[in-house]
Amino acid sequence: MARTASNKRFTSESTVSVEVDLDGTGTSSISTSVPFFDHMLTALSKHSLIDMRIEATGDTEIDVHHTVEDTSIVLGQTLAEALGDKRGITRYGDATVPLDEALARAVVDVSGRPFLVHEGESEAFVHHLIGGHFTGSMVRHAFEAITLNARMSVHIDVLRGRDPHHIAEAEFKAFARALRVAVSPDPRVDGVPSTKGAL
Repeated sequence: MARTASNKRFTSESTVSVEVDLDGTGTSSISTSVPFFDHMLTALSKHSLIDMRIEATGDTEIDVHHTVEDTSIVLGQTLAEALGDKRGITRYGDATVPLDEALARAVVDVSGRPFLVHEGESEAFVHHLIGGHFTGSMVRHAFEAITLNARMSVHIDVLRGRDPHHIAEAEFKAFARALRVAVSPDPRVDGVPSTKGAL
């Protein structure tokens, strides 16, 4: 059974369309009108091996906030839909990824219970404009929206780093690698990997 899904969201602030294939090769077509976010989502697709087609436009003349948030909401919803009843998945995944001086760790549980723990970003990072338009604070906000709408438990820690671009990218790549493992089929799992019988 194909583990694919697509969703759209239309508001007065943005228009978003997302398609995913959990069993892809990391092929993507990303255009959100927020260039640095496109870069992060492309890395997410490439390193999770989840094919993604994402198109979004929004009121970026005001701020990138609405477009990034709404895109992340729809991405989370679409991941949850593609996972279906989660039968046969690995469920847990973790990864620690370096990018030059930056190092980030991500741990994912496809639990059905949305929760995000996100630590280690400095105040300087949070307020830094990456690429002149994307504040560091948007990294956490994107992960919040993805996590809550995908109904996953996610822990992301910045262990070290100096360059804001490197820190953000290490976070997205670590999340991608952890997600790749968590959603992968495990041939030894019969049914849902939970003592409750549901995720």
